[in-house]
Amino acid sequence: MLGLVDWGIGGIGVYKLIKEQLGSLPVLYFSDTGATPYGKMSRRELTQRLDTVIDFLEQHGASHILIGCNAASTAIDDLSDHGLPITGVIGPAVDLVTRIKPKRLGLIGGRRTVVSCAYRKRLAGRSINVEQRIAQPLSALIETGDTGSEELRAEAHRIIGPLRKCSHILLACTHYPAIGPVLQTMVSDETELIDPANELVKTVRKWRIAGSKNDLFLTTGDPDEMRRAALAAFGVRISKPRQVSV
Repeated sequence: MLGLVDWGIGGIGVYKLIKEQLGSLPVLYFSDTGATPYGKMSRRELTQRLDTVIDFLEQHGASHILIGCNAASTAIDDLSDHGLPITGVIGPAVDLVTRIKPKRLGLIGGRRTVVSCAYRKRLAGRSINVEQRIAQPLSALIETGDTGSEELRAEAHRIIGPLRKCSHILLACTHYPAIGPVLQTMVSDETELIDPANELVKTVRKWRIAGSKNDLFLTTGDPDEMRRAALAAFGVRISKPRQVSV
């Protein structure tokens, strides 16, 4: 079973693609909204939290872990050895950008993702420069199911404005594809938005995960809010999410 981890519902977009492309693959989705947002934890706190979550998921049948969160992915190198395959968003996204070879690359992401320079350092090693913008308010709004309010549009316009003439803009948060159409109206016609979610699905496909269990949705937060936001943001109906304490 695949364990898919995110602080909130951003990873639901990745889950949706997995189900569309890999069908019967059983997924254990874990949302950690009952904990401090990953982007606000210290690096040590985040690493400890992820180690605890991964142990929990392994105990509940996960044989492979996909961290569908950019903020959490910045701490992957610090995780303990859990003895099972673990990947995050950043590595596959960098590989995708390297293949695209953008003329001018922009990036929008949460504060931790941008300030960590995780993307900038890896892309520099491949001779690709990146212009970064912190887009923290967007993920918080999308987490509530908001994909088109005036507040969201105003924040998006302010954030993406300086990047509007980039040839490509990397969406360095799994929440952002939920407002892809909104963002596309705010950039030039030649600008392409890069959503690395498909790269994550390719990684999962290579794992060849076996199993016939039903999908399971767990959250440390409010199951009803999780269900409502997943439907509003990604059009995904979550079946019986269960609240857990981790």
